[in-house]
Amino acid sequence: MALDSPQYEHPFGHLIDTLLSEQYEERRYFNLQKLSDVRYEKLPFCMRVLLESAIRKCDGFYIKTDDVSSILDWQTQQNQAEVAFSPARVLLQDFTGIPAMVDLAAMRDALAKQGVDPNLVNPRCPTDLIVDHSLQIDYSKCAIQSPPTPTDESHGAAVRSPAGRPSPRGSSSSGHCAGQRPGHQGGCSKASCSDAPSGRSAAVQIENTPLLCPFHLQPVSEPETMIRNQEMELIRNKERLQFFKWCSKAFKNINVVPPDINAVHQVNLEYLCQVVQEGEGFIYPDSVVGTDSHTTMINGLGILGWGVGGIESEAVMLGQPVSLTLPQVVGCKLVGTINPLATSIDIVLGITKHLRQAGIGGKFVEFFGPGVQQLSAPDRTTIANMCPEYNATVSFFPVDDVTLQHFKHTSCSEEKLVVLEDYLKAIKLFRSYSDQSDEPQYSEVIEMNLSSIVPHVSGPKRPQDRVAVTCMKEDFINCLNEKVGFKGFHISKEKQATQVPFLHEGAEYNLGHGSVVIAAIISCTNNCNPSVMLAAGLLAKKAVEAGLTVKPYIRTSLVPGSGTVTHYLNTSGVLPYLRKLGFEVVGYGCATCVGNTAPLPESVVDAIKQGDLVACGVLSGNRHLEGRLCDCVRANYLASPPLVVAYAIAGTVSINLEIEPLGVNSEGKDVYLRDIWPSKEEVNHTEENIVIASMFKELRSRMEKGSTFWNRLESAESALFPWDPKSTYIRCPSFFSKLSKEVCTPQSIEGAYPLLFLGDKVTTDHISPAGSIARVSAAAKYLQSKRLTPREFNSYGARRGNDAVMTRGTFASIKLQNRLIGKTGPKTLHIPSGQTLDVFEAAERYQRDGVPLIILAGKEYGSGSSRDWAAKGPYLMTSTGKSFSVTALFENDMDVAFFRHGGILKYVARSLLL
Repeated sequence: MALDSPQYEHPFGHLIDTLLSEQYEERRYFNLQKLSDVRYEKLPFCMRVLLESAIRKCDGFYIKTDDVSSILDWQTQQNQAEVAFSPARVLLQDFTGIPAMVDLAAMRDALAKQGVDPNLVNPRCPTDLIVDHSLQIDYSKCAIQSPPTPTDESHGAAVRSPAGRPSPRGSSSSGHCAGQRPGHQGGCSKASCSDAPSGRSAAVQIENTPLLCPFHLQPVSEPETMIRNQEMELIRNKERLQFFKWCSKAFKNINVVPPDINAVHQVNLEYLCQVVQEGEGFIYPDSVVGTDSHTTMINGLGILGWGVGGIESEAVMLGQPVSLTLPQVVGCKLVGTINPLATSIDIVLGITKHLRQAGIGGKFVEFFGPGVQQLSAPDRTTIANMCPEYNATVSFFPVDDVTLQHFKHTSCSEEKLVVLEDYLKAIKLFRSYSDQSDEPQYSEVIEMNLSSIVPHVSGPKRPQDRVAVTCMKEDFINCLNEKVGFKGFHISKEKQATQVPFLHEGAEYNLGHGSVVIAAIISCTNNCNPSVMLAAGLLAKKAVEAGLTVKPYIRTSLVPGSGTVTHYLNTSGVLPYLRKLGFEVVGYGCATCVGNTAPLPESVVDAIKQGDLVACGVLSGNRHLEGRLCDCVRANYLASPPLVVAYAIAGTVSINLEIEPLGVNSEGKDVYLRDIWPSKEEVNHTEENIVIASMFKELRSRMEKGSTFWNRLESAESALFPWDPKSTYIRCPSFFSKLSKEVCTPQSIEGAYPLLFLGDKVTTDHISPAGSIARVSAAAKYLQSKRLTPREFNSYGARRGNDAVMTRGTFASIKLQNRLIGKTGPKTLHIPSGQTLDVFEAAERYQRDGVPLIILAGKEYGSGSSRDWAAKGPYLMTSTGKSFSVTALFENDMDVAFFRHGGILKYVARSLLL
């Protein structure tokens, strides 16, 4: 029943108040100050958001008055009382969002079979689904590649460019490349080429371009590079996009943001966030849960939000609140003055290490102190983005004057700003640093001096292993000496100086330990902060002007999270310099940090293997676990965008950038990093003159119009989704095959065999399918049985709507340490036969024999952000779904997580049946 319904007697109705002003129409809200409770003003600001939600949504069923009492009494109830939280909205990215939508579509089918109107199945909580994770880099400047011929799997025919796709700016009308090889008449066309190998398409010519036509070795434009990558993304994912299009029309409360628009976090920051929401006749604080661990980025704008798995997100979508134990809230007091050379990336890496050492796992962090006011709103969101890496639930920055100033530049109306400020001040959710007596009480306070932070990188295998740039060379050598582990590679002393010569594009180069072969600027979590991206551009400009270059074999790329980044890099005049060094815009969306890096040149791969080299990748993303970027690249470092450019120029991480030159210019003069590093004043001046409201207006217009491809994409006009039995992307799951009004209880497990014997710290990265589909995997065998070639496999994320692929990809990680076989890899021992098999194949054999299974797992099994398939996959490896268990040697709730998932779906379905 709606809050403003006259039949609804709200237990806290006496708190309802009206916000009045001559500048806007009156708004109703729950005035928490009317509680007249001194405990409220001592609550951390993030707890005040929880309290407001509990009061407003208190219905006596999901959320009770006891929840309100527990939050008010947070000082004594933290880590004890369990409360319910109803966020204002749900945020889905496509990889984790598609299984949720497939589940809802399957629920509609099950109810229709029972004679119930399928239109009753809709999300109750407003949900935004952003399609941003499927971009792959098929085309780039330094790779002459032969990308897969895109096919429409339902017809098996090669597909040309989508209808209505605009021609690249500056392309010739004929679509030919400029050059011709001797004896060859005419140029190559985009659609076909007489010299092109079968199944391969050639590129279009534009003058002064960085990409080479694969067949005539003539230039192709950078805009064409981006468009070709986007076209490949749209065509290979056509089935998924048609399903999303159907969802956007069939379900209420669902907003789908199509591909080629923006990355999920940027959409959340620039378009979806409201700070103050309006609905059901009231205004209230914005809040969100999302199916991505970096949803926490939104906390930098004073919006409470964190990442959950697909299980929890589906529950919220269906109207159930999130259940959580009242957390401890750590106050992080920032003092001191920021080092002029330190970027927001340096600050966040410093905070990551500091808070990880403080042991704040599972806690909320709230920032305060004089240092906070030195941080811009983009700085804050960058810091909040990384909180999962130091294992906090949220990193909250309350709204203050800096936040308001930020929203003045983001197309927020004057009326909205006034309402926002008046409302937050009325309920004491606005942070003022002038009155020290207004300080909240925290569980504990950690102080950090910002002036102590110097430029750092993070790696070579974990984000928490921070290395000062000045110590990088020494640290990398130590990593070579150390035994294999989180920081070691165990390279013998006599092999550490190995240099392997190789040929690339007719020139000879050398690779050694520490050589950089991947340098990627991924701005999906940095583009909210123009300062670091502009710093990279200004550094590139100075480097080019100083005569420095990047070796052509290094896989360089620039994948902005949105067109906003391209806009301000182009307007500021630095984009051509980035392109000159190889950092061209190759598309929008998640790329390198989710394993979508294009293959390295074969000569580079051969050299790495020949010398058993510890080659390196440097990226400005947020994930860099070993083997994630590329199988043959063992050392990967997270760095700020300008440092990515610097290490690409240097060509190695085994360098002390403080005392060693980056390179030598054409005059033979050494050029050092200090010579080309842009000052904070330069960056700030450029930012102030470029980052203006027009960028956000342009983005909003783009979002609302959508792309030509999306607008012309056909999808079913029906309440039920028309499942295609031949589809390898979308498949109806079996969760509702035996739907009934009665609840089936789990059966006991007797005579079980262990499927896996795992140690501690087995995360969802080891369990849940992610990244590319290996050609020898069980999932690959399934796809090949459907007559798909390896080039058409796409990724696990793209096929997350097909449980047959995902189940076969469960435990398929090359990093899995299974003690039953004693070596790393996705294998296990089938105990009855003594054979070593793929995990899925062993589970399948146990299924046929009717043998129950267990997994022996240690502490932190299942921790991470992909908990839905980390629970579903193992469950679906058994025939009935009742014979699987995880026996945790210390702690675990993954088995419970799956039964919670099935229980929520079937509970909602049964309630509609009844």
